[in-house]
Amino acid sequence: MSKRLKRVYLAVGAALAAATLVACGTASAVRPDADLPPTSDDRIFLQLRDAARANDAGKAAMLAAQIPDYPAPGYIEYFTIKPQLFDSQGHARIDAPDAPVLSFLQRYDGQAIADRMRNDYLVVLGSRHDWKNFEQQYSRFVLNDDTQVKCYALEARLSRGENVADAARALLVDPKWYGDGCVDLIGALAGSGRFTSDDIWQQIRIAYEQNYTSTGSNIVEALGQEKPKDSLLDDAVNKPPLYLARGVMPNTPAHQLTLLAVTRMARNDPAMAAATFTSVAPSLTPAERAVGWGTIGYQAALKRMPSAADWYRLSANAQLSNPAYEWRTRSALLAGDWNMVRWSIEQMPPSLRAQPAWVYWHARAVKQAGDTATANQEFQTIADQYNFYGQLALEELGQKINVPPRTTVSDAEIAQMQSVPGFALSQRFYALNMRLEGNREWNWPLRTMTDRQLLAAAQYAKRIELFDRTVNTADKTKAEHDFTLRYLSPFRDIVERDAQNTGLDIEWAYGLIRQESRFIINARSEVGAGGLMQLMPGTAQLVAKKIGLGPVSRAQMNDINTNILLGTNYLSMIYNQFDNSAVLATAGYNAGPGRPSQWRQGLRAPVEGAVFAETIPFTETRDYVKNVLSNTVYYAALFEGRPQSLKARLGYIAP
Repeated sequence: MSKRLKRVYLAVGAALAAATLVACGTASAVRPDADLPPTSDDRIFLQLRDAARANDAGKAAMLAAQIPDYPAPGYIEYFTIKPQLFDSQGHARIDAPDAPVLSFLQRYDGQAIADRMRNDYLVVLGSRHDWKNFEQQYSRFVLNDDTQVKCYALEARLSRGENVADAARALLVDPKWYGDGCVDLIGALAGSGRFTSDDIWQQIRIAYEQNYTSTGSNIVEALGQEKPKDSLLDDAVNKPPLYLARGVMPNTPAHQLTLLAVTRMARNDPAMAAATFTSVAPSLTPAERAVGWGTIGYQAALKRMPSAADWYRLSANAQLSNPAYEWRTRSALLAGDWNMVRWSIEQMPPSLRAQPAWVYWHARAVKQAGDTATANQEFQTIADQYNFYGQLALEELGQKINVPPRTTVSDAEIAQMQSVPGFALSQRFYALNMRLEGNREWNWPLRTMTDRQLLAAAQYAKRIELFDRTVNTADKTKAEHDFTLRYLSPFRDIVERDAQNTGLDIEWAYGLIRQESRFIINARSEVGAGGLMQLMPGTAQLVAKKIGLGPVSRAQMNDINTNILLGTNYLSMIYNQFDNSAVLATAGYNAGPGRPSQWRQGLRAPVEGAVFAETIPFTETRDYVKNVLSNTVYYAALFEGRPQSLKARLGYIAP
């Protein structure tokens, strides 16, 4: 329901109209009619942005020439230069011009748009293997949040003779973000002898396991002379039953192709893959057999097959993908095998094992084995984190969940935020529905702010009704907090009225709205959900009919009163359908009621609500349930003024 929201602001009111635009070095007034349709110049600016996204350099130049005085010159230039750096497929141009980029970086140094340009330029420099200039620019890259650029950075170090193999293994865990840079790094590591053929095959399998087939095919080239014949690779990837029916030849490439074929086969039918693998496994080494059972267990776990844990038990000590490690632990949780939970987490790579989820579940496994002292030490390491696992860890230590003391800031501190460079520009972008650019400009100055300044910025956002910025900004504080901002509760009279009328806890309604829309009134998702409670049109019509409203228009559906009325009624209906289980109802609100019903039917025995939430097969829904219920507990602590229990809300889920 909330897939990658493309949220749209309503008017930001008089405060937005009066704000001063500081746009890449020039000042101009934000249009007072920000709630009206864009001007002709705005429309051209939006077309320019789209041309830049499509890397259409000719169209971008033509559009930019039509709005020479547009009050965001840095973005006009960026949208003009960026499509000169990449082709229509998004690959870096080796012959991209340097002069305009270097001039831009000098003139806009220190601004968010310069860091964005540097990110793009680093991809170009990396693709050229121009390591001298790459490292010079990389040292000034502030956000450093691009996996592809990080891969090029490792390759630059490799070119100087450094051994970056371990760093590369730690980085290369999600092929979704590899791009050309990480594929290039794998080839360079292979060419220098730092990556063995086993390392390369591991990367190939990860890519195909996650269905990034083009990336997997590109990585195959790193095998060089050890690359298998195209026909054999095609059979293993696209006709795995046919390939496996031939048996296993006694050589390393044949063994690796067998594992790749099993990986592909398991995506479609884990049970058939397991039956087939049983016949070929004796021809493989113990380590290879463990890898094969690991990938079969992974795909079976995603489908919540009861056999997943049994197959996964055969994967001990195997080198798996990060998702396969995680799902091995989840399958053990569903099976109630705490010993397996423990050894599975202990075999995770250090960076993965250090995540709060696996710290918590490992501590639970240690506690289950009777070592409460060691378990409590582990719980203590995450109990100060304001998230789902921090809350659960706190309760394991015998404490209830409360909100920290509130830090208040003065009106003078809040007023200072009006002049922060980037804030006014971000507001202009929000008024134009340019969420990505608006967030970039808003978040850029937050990097160097103290906790008090962050709270002042959050209060400023609240005053101008940028509610999602209020929440996200307050969420960044480390030592001083204001949970009335972090867990904002606008439209209180409406939410409280409809929650009471439908028998819902108001804190649960707010926990859901915070996750769904961050209080952006006109939030829209790419799948068509809308409003504060992100209702799909069909769902809205169904609920409206059931409560006697009759047909509702899209405008009515997004109206605050109607949207909250329909959303709270829908949540209440699902809650009653699922025997008052907040976990199942929350999952049903996000994924549709049918799916949690299926997941529930697959249970062999009752499980903790936390275990059920952890083992939801859809990443979005799994995170959604955790976040909504974590939010709910903090809202309850705020509204009721007393400590709360997350475990009590999670309860148990019976088959």
